Amino acid sequence: MMESKNCTEGLCARNKKISIEHASHPLAPGMGVTVYAGLAGALLLCVILVLCVGVLAYRRRCRHLHGDITDSSSALTAAFHPGNYKPPRQDNPHTLHPSAPPDLTATAGTFRGPLFSLQQGVNDSPHKIPMTNSPLLDPLPSLKIKVYNASTLSSLELPANMCLGDGEILSLKSVGTMGRERDYHSHTMSREPGLSTSATLGNLGGRLTIPNTGVSLLIPPGTIPQGKFYEMYLIINKWDKTTLPSEGSQTVLTPVVSCGPSGMLLNRPVVLTLPHCAQLDTPTPDWTLTLKTQTHQGAWEEVLTVGEETLSSPCYLQLEEECCHVLMEQLGTYGLVGQSCPPQPACKRLQLALFAPRAPCLSLDYSLRIYCIQDTPHALKEVLDLERSLGGVLLEDPKPLLFKDSYHNLRLSIHDIPHTHWRSKLLAKYQEIPFYHIWSGSQRPLHCTFSLERGSLAVSQLACKICVRQVEGEGQIFQLHTDIQETLPPHSPLPSGGTCLPSSQVGPYAFRLPDSIRQKICASLDAPSARGCDWRLLARSLGFDRYLNYFATKPSPTGVLLDLWEACHQADADLVSLATALEEMGKSEVLVVMTTDGDC
Repeated sequence: MMESKNCTEGLCARNKKISIEHASHPLAPGMGVTVYAGLAGALLLCVILVLCVGVLAYRRRCRHLHGDITDSSSALTAAFHPGNYKPPRQDNPHTLHPSAPPDLTATAGTFRGPLFSLQQGVNDSPHKIPMTNSPLLDPLPSLKIKVYNASTLSSLELPANMCLGDGEILSLKSVGTMGRERDYHSHTMSREPGLSTSATLGNLGGRLTIPNTGVSLLIPPGTIPQGKFYEMYLIINKWDKTTLPSEGSQTVLTPVVSCGPSGMLLNRPVVLTLPHCAQLDTPTPDWTLTLKTQTHQGAWEEVLTVGEETLSSPCYLQLEEECCHVLMEQLGTYGLVGQSCPPQPACKRLQLALFAPRAPCLSLDYSLRIYCIQDTPHALKEVLDLERSLGGVLLEDPKPLLFKDSYHNLRLSIHDIPHTHWRSKLLAKYQEIPFYHIWSGSQRPLHCTFSLERGSLAVSQLACKICVRQVEGEGQIFQLHTDIQETLPPHSPLPSGGTCLPSSQVGPYAFRLPDSIRQKICASLDAPSARGCDWRLLARSLGFDRYLNYFATKPSPTGVLLDLWEACHQADADLVSLATALEEMGKSEVLVVMTTDGDC
């Protein structure tokens, strides 16, 4: 039971006094320490949070600054590009750099590190380059590119006023536009077995040869500046990677070849040798031949048309029956195309190669494959390698066929099959390869297959006839007599013009003509003669006189003629032909030197 009373008789005053006494009483000692410790902990936590935020902001700012420096490397490396350099279009990441064939090992485009690094060799001094001691965007010294090998670095020659040991090399690691180009080319045109070669060459020159393909690159002595060394390469581009398009009635006549490194300084022309399949032994010229090169954007441009050269033509093209030799001073990617010159239709030289499965045949089915390829060593080598991987064997030597620019297809048919034991699965009487597929030269390899079926596994003998001919043109016949159970030795003919030479020759060993004889001939013939007994007569004697103005613009016309002679006679280079030409010119003093120092 609760009872309530009014605040009377002094009760309220007493309660008020008790409240005042409780408020003025101090806190217990333990309670005060706890309160102060909590305040100090909160303050310390705030300080730590502020420091963490500051460190994170600082690191983020440094990372942005480093990214800006790396992304601006294209501006810093602008001085290293040739004068005619054009950056690739950004809207197409798959454009090709024309004359910068593949840097074979670069892994560019993703580099994030110091812009420069110091690489030390065996004799390097221990000094370092303090790259941060000078402003970042100070003008760069006059550096020159000096390619050493197929590594990821492009070494640079330092100016003499920089205090470095002889072995110290400043390396630029695949940055900016140059790096992006290298990354793309290394992806699109990587080395293929049997389709590339390389060597480190200097002032003494050398020769690069891709065996059994007819493709080579001659680097004459003195081409590379004294004291410099380049990792030079030669590559036959696969057709699914780099295709030389044919426009209208044009046809591709040579393999597409890349040589480099691009942008390197050449003191004299190099000689690129390419096999072609144009039929040239007719009395009247049937061909309009054009040399093409690939631009920075991946398009193809005309370099020169044979017979239409001018003083501004950058190249000279010497034609032979089965190959051409290109004198040029700019390395890059090249190919030769042609078209008929009215009124006569031109002809291409083709080869027909017949393949069958490797014995023994354990199936009732049996197939014969006939390839129609261009008559070049490289094309035949490509098909031989392909069939080897498929388990096929070449039944007999390839047969030649002249294919005319007449718009008629190539027709193939099989005859005289012993029907008592064999049956052809071909429903039609013949097969055809469209004219343009062959004439364009950009679709390889082309073939037709004849599928047969034998009556039983005991049947092993096959005799038949296969006819291949261009409609209203020439043809060939294969007379086949084979035992499909007999294991035959591999039949791999050496392609015509594909003599197996060493893949690379360096220095004097690459040249048939000794340097002492070369210098004597140049000294005797470079100066113009009133009687015309100078380098011009030598050019006529050697058959190099189609456009003499090209040689006249060179410091030593005779030297360039001798370089071309070396390229034309790389397989059978004896000095007799050259000695005969000099004898006809009456240069007896040079003949004496050749007899003494040479091997005539």
